[in-house]
Amino acid sequence: MSGVGATVLAVGLLLGVLAFAVARPRGLPEATVAVPAAVLLVVVGAVAPKVAWEQVTQLWPVVAFLAILLVLAHLCAEEGLFAAAGGAMGRASRGSPQRLLVGVFVVASVITAVLSLDATVVLLTPVVFATAYRIGVRAKPHVYACTHLANSASLLLPVSNLTNLLAFSASRLSFGRFSVVMALPWLVTIGVEYAVLRRMFCTDLAVGTGVEEEPVRPAPPVFALVVLGLTFAGFIAGSLVGVEPVWVALAGTVVLAVRGLVRRTVTVRGLIDSASLLFCLFVLALGIVVKAVVDHGLGGVLGHLLPHSAGLPELLAIAAIAAVLANLINNLPAVLALLPLLAAAGPGPVLAGLIGVNLGPNLTYVGSLATLLWRRILQEHDHDAELGEFTRVGLITVPATLLGATVALWAMLTITGG
Repeated sequence: MSGVGATVLAVGLLLGVLAFAVARPRGLPEATVAVPAAVLLVVVGAVAPKVAWEQVTQLWPVVAFLAILLVLAHLCAEEGLFAAAGGAMGRASRGSPQRLLVGVFVVASVITAVLSLDATVVLLTPVVFATAYRIGVRAKPHVYACTHLANSASLLLPVSNLTNLLAFSASRLSFGRFSVVMALPWLVTIGVEYAVLRRMFCTDLAVGTGVEEEPVRPAPPVFALVVLGLTFAGFIAGSLVGVEPVWVALAGTVVLAVRGLVRRTVTVRGLIDSASLLFCLFVLALGIVVKAVVDHGLGGVLGHLLPHSAGLPELLAIAAIAAVLANLINNLPAVLALLPLLAAAGPGPVLAGLIGVNLGPNLTYVGSLATLLWRRILQEHDHDAELGEFTRVGLITVPATLLGATVALWAMLTITGG
């Protein structure tokens, strides 16, 4: 199958898969529609079986890494890491909403970078709600910080986001070099986000009791912190001797899993559930669907639009195109579509595209699955983010962070000879 029919079918299936992922009727997993869509495209010949298999084999190591990180985040939560973070933020704020916002920015940025954006959305956001209620301040600015930082603070490490893992593989950079180059864009982005959210939510941040009703002092999870520290030291050391990060992450996860099973704080079923295997299957199927869209039209369009050099104007253009594409088709399909076209131009364009697909989703609900999940968590706490307000905040933060982060990337590439 080729021509207009293949294009219409591929685009229609992609939109259907994304719409289902957004709505998730009856709580059905995203793979419910994605897998049949991928199979249909192979059956009708829109994607050759060999090409589909190559797409799966290219993606599965990254998806396996994602599953391991999700289990690691779950184990850290069971160790009390997030409860301890909430207690520390509450105590440090001393009842001040402004100081609490600073605490949320620090904790959310670190957790996003180290344990991935899903940990910030799923595990930290409820803790931030509870902390805000406990000290008598409005939760809105602080939970907005969670969703924005889940996307924008995920620039630092290859393990911070599934999009990073894909870009890391395409960039051919070492773990350490990737992190060094992205450190300045990460810091600039966080600074811009803080300045904008502090200004836009100044009214909410002026309301507070000034006291913490019930100071919470959970014991710090020393063992989990030591394991995390050793794991990330292993990422850096492993990159120097050719050890893939997935094996280091697996080692850290196994240590915490064995401890949890022995102490009976976790179960085998809980560990399996935390790996989100059906979501991983969704990512693999989505890769095949996106491949069909790229091969039947989108690749040609992007090939004409995307620059193929690493000058500052070109990097800015790539970041902007990637941000727009993320808001049109979601950031995961966007990065899958962009990377084959950017990889040949070197790490600079790949990382500029990553900036676009990570920061762009702060503009719309549909930009990333993490934002959709964050909105569900808000609704569980009897809150919701109004579309108009969410968009207004994004209209300021997204262009500002895209510009700042891309200029910072260009500076780092220039300094490091990238």
